[in-house]
Amino acid sequence: MSSMPAKELLRFIQDSPTCYHVTENIRKKLLENGYTELSERERWTLAPGKRYFVRRNGSSTIAFRVPEAFTGGFAMAAAHSDSPAFRLKEHPDRRSAHYVQLSTEKYGGMLMSTWFDRPLSVAGRVFVRENGEIVEKLVNVDRDLLVIPNVAIHMNRTANDGMKYMANVDTLPLLGGKESGGILPIVAKAAGVAESDILGSDLFLYCRGEGTLLGENEEYILSPKLDDLECACGCLEGLLNAKESENIAVCCIFDNEEVGSATKQGAGSTFLRDTLRRIALCLGKDEQDLQMMLARSFLVSADNAHAQHPNHGEYADPDNCPYMNEGVVIKFNANQRYATDGRSCAVFRSVCERAGVPVQVMSNRSDLPGGSTLGSIADTLVPVSTVDIGLPQLAMHSSWETAGVQDYESLVRVMTEYYGSAL
Repeated sequence: MSSMPAKELLRFIQDSPTCYHVTENIRKKLLENGYTELSERERWTLAPGKRYFVRRNGSSTIAFRVPEAFTGGFAMAAAHSDSPAFRLKEHPDRRSAHYVQLSTEKYGGMLMSTWFDRPLSVAGRVFVRENGEIVEKLVNVDRDLLVIPNVAIHMNRTANDGMKYMANVDTLPLLGGKESGGILPIVAKAAGVAESDILGSDLFLYCRGEGTLLGENEEYILSPKLDDLECACGCLEGLLNAKESENIAVCCIFDNEEVGSATKQGAGSTFLRDTLRRIALCLGKDEQDLQMMLARSFLVSADNAHAQHPNHGEYADPDNCPYMNEGVVIKFNANQRYATDGRSCAVFRSVCERAGVPVQVMSNRSDLPGGSTLGSIADTLVPVSTVDIGLPQLAMHSSWETAGVQDYESLVRVMTEYYGSAL
């Protein structure tokens, strides 16, 4: 079992504390691999055999590759850049007689208890005045800075019987004593700007510490943000590794999946539709040509799946649940939370067979509805045949999650085959 792809994934996650850093690190990787960045504000000129990408909001990316001989449609995959976290409010400092804490609100549906009693820090982006313009700067306070302290068992004797957390009381991180200057001077210093020049910000807490491999044979990955950077990185690596096919290969990494995708940069936005239309127009196609291209297209919606829990197998459907290190998961749901149907399942299974990758299936226990993901949302604006897949993991939406080393390698292999295949 090779652990090198998993170690590369852990380095990427370590360097990507927020979705903005994810997007910047994807940008760097694409540029290193010969991709040209386009701007939605400018006219595009595309050429056969060339590679391109476009970003929106600094948090979503669509990369694509135009083949020399184009006769097919779009071979697409989509994952997401965001993860559940605590976001700092606009006036974050909360002062008392003895402490300075930070006022936060929840972003996405998280397992709140997993954020307690561990070193945290702040990262994101700030917007500053620079030479008469407003400029965006990424920032990472790269040190152990904050903690959300638990209440001792001596004061809350029933804590182990179940705890209801109040986000406005229990989850405020401790920054310092009463003499603390607050968080913004620290952020400004980390960004290399004057505090007075910061006009706006998008700042989040993140867990410190590098992910690791564990298990008897280092067969498991333990890391923050495996949902969904594991799939985002796997799809991107597949795009970069794949040979050319007759299709336009497209890799989408969207923001805001954890809060429903209904934003200007989410899977529910016009970002994908706008990009595909511009590609078609730049290649001399008209609207009818675009519709025919979409009819020949396919989308892999990649977002992690719930592995059967070793302590709580009762939460899974025993005949339709995946296990870590036993293959890529195809996800099904009768109410279309997942977009997989019989045809899209068959297409993706055949790709997995060609790649020599094992396949598992997942349907939630019938009385436990699961979360939705990118596929059905994106399909409302870009109607194409879609399969929902993922990699099996434990503790989804915990601040640290567990997945299988072999499954990540399998995803890279199958996405490499997918992007290089005729659909």
